[in-house]
Amino acid sequence: MESLLQIFSTFSAYTFHVLKFCLQKGADGFYISEKKGETWKFQSKGLMLFLQLLFFVMIITPVSSQDGWDGVIVTQADYQALQAFKHELTDPKGFLKSWNDSGYGACSGGWTGIKCAQGQVIVIQLPWKGLGGRITEKIGQFQALRKLSLHDNAIGGPIPVALGFLPNLRGVQLFSNRLSGSIPPSLGSCPLLQTLDIGNNSFTGLIPDSLANLTKLYRLNLSFNSLSGSIPNSLTRLSPLIFLALEHNNLSGPIPDDIGKLSRLTTLDVSNNAINGSLPLSFSNLEKLSVLNLRDNQISGNIPITIGKISSLRQLDLADNNFSGGIPVSLGDLPNLESFNVSYNNLSGPVPVHLSQKFNSSSFEGNLQLCGYSSSTPCPISPSPPVNPAPLPGGTSKGRRRKLSAKDIILIAAAALLVVLAVLCCILLCCLIRRKAASKEKDGQAAARGGEKGVPPAGGDIETARGPDTPIDWPTRMKIAKGMTRGLFYLHTNENIIHGNLTSSNVLLDEHTNAKIADFGLSRLMTAAANSNVIATAGALGYRAPELSKLKKANTKTDVYSLGVIILELLTGKSPGEANGVDLPQWVASIVKEEWTNEVFDLELMKDATTIGDELLNTLKLALHCVDPSPSARPEVQQVLQQLEEIRPETATSSGDDGAAIPSASD
Repeated sequence: MESLLQIFSTFSAYTFHVLKFCLQKGADGFYISEKKGETWKFQSKGLMLFLQLLFFVMIITPVSSQDGWDGVIVTQADYQALQAFKHELTDPKGFLKSWNDSGYGACSGGWTGIKCAQGQVIVIQLPWKGLGGRITEKIGQFQALRKLSLHDNAIGGPIPVALGFLPNLRGVQLFSNRLSGSIPPSLGSCPLLQTLDIGNNSFTGLIPDSLANLTKLYRLNLSFNSLSGSIPNSLTRLSPLIFLALEHNNLSGPIPDDIGKLSRLTTLDVSNNAINGSLPLSFSNLEKLSVLNLRDNQISGNIPITIGKISSLRQLDLADNNFSGGIPVSLGDLPNLESFNVSYNNLSGPVPVHLSQKFNSSSFEGNLQLCGYSSSTPCPISPSPPVNPAPLPGGTSKGRRRKLSAKDIILIAAAALLVVLAVLCCILLCCLIRRKAASKEKDGQAAARGGEKGVPPAGGDIETARGPDTPIDWPTRMKIAKGMTRGLFYLHTNENIIHGNLTSSNVLLDEHTNAKIADFGLSRLMTAAANSNVIATAGALGYRAPELSKLKKANTKTDVYSLGVIILELLTGKSPGEANGVDLPQWVASIVKEEWTNEVFDLELMKDATTIGDELLNTLKLALHCVDPSPSARPEVQQVLQQLEEIRPETATSSGDDGAAIPSASD
């Protein structure tokens, strides 16, 4: 009895009084009495209950003191749902080993990917974990769940119907898996859902009309599936929508006439479908639209003049359709247009001068009756009406000027064109000579200033727009990353060019830190031996994908690897040769594996870690995804650009991919 009293005296006063209270409450004689200070007497009937409670406290106390348990136990319903969730998944890499069979630690950070509030699960976040299997129907028991993020895994099967019965659900990210079946209409019953991203799966069937009930939805991505039917007109009721991606499906029918109701829309992509009909005039109401991609459909009719009123438009792709008529002159006046393509349609007439000067012939080719976009497609010159001279006296026609034949007109026009071209060549040659001389002078002055003050000249590359005293903040680095990704996407998509030698030295910056990719297309002019030397040089600098040592031929995935290395440079502030003598991707991966992630980032960035921490981590994950040793595991450049836009949207102030709300990343 003395030893029991000594053990009992070590517990906190709070636990002591709870036990005392419990033992005194029994009506059948279980009590504990106090006499002479610390001397305690037990009634025989209560001794067994006391020992049982004492044993329970002895078991619980080490958990609380040693493991940092916060005392909040996951609810029974959520615990059962978590066990069912784990049971339905396959976990070849062992990320779910921390999900024990007792439930302790689930709500205190002990279980990978789980966050709780008041004992209820609010976040399940397990992206890039190599998980397989399927999602359990018992997910409907997570009544407090706000976010479900399982993207970039190998999960199959359908989306559980019960997922639509979660009243607090705000974000669903299931893209890049192997999910199949139809999209359950029950998803339209989530009143707070803001982000639904289930692209790059194998879904079939129709787009449910019930999605129109998601009145808070601002991001909808159903791309890269096998959905069929038409685009529901009911989706035009989603007034908060800013991002709508339906590309690479089997959708048909016209674009809804009421599309103009989505006045907040910034991105609309329905490319690679079977959309037909003509474009609605209501497009002019999409005043915030930045990206419009309708490529590879069956859309016909004229290009609406009203598209020229969307001043925010940055990318416009109407290629591989059945558009007819002329290109509206108003499109040439769009101030922010960076990418434009109307190739392979039935367009006719002259190309607006501003467009022909800004974009090359690949943007217009495949339109047999279109002219004026290159030197080989001049527009015909209308001949002047013939002059009829007055007849000579006596009614004779002798001495009358003969009319010019068609052959004469062509010869005259050709001669005039040659004269004009010769004059232009002379002017260009003079301009180039002057510009070269001015550039040399400017470079000499800039070099002198740089030697005196240590400031790099404007227009330099990424490796050289940072001097020793020139800090670069996170928004600028993200702007550079987006800019070069956008450029690589343009090369792969619009020009069908593989860069093959992408390094930080080939990414040039202007005085506004706008990124421009240089040295592209050179491999097309080189011999096989010279091209392999370029690739070998890139490898020496640390930018070459590992498979190039065997393949000897660059492709889109090797370019994405090089892009990932440059993004790692922007995050770490290190060049590939500075990473402690090892490959930069390997060095970063080793640091992350040891859970020293904060050691990876540039000290300049860590000053603002409290506000940009989520953005840094998500960008790091994306960069590591790009430099995956397996080419098939790397994303395409379009997906990289899409995820960079998600991490730091240009139209919202939120960061991260939590999907909980635009203005805050706290959820």
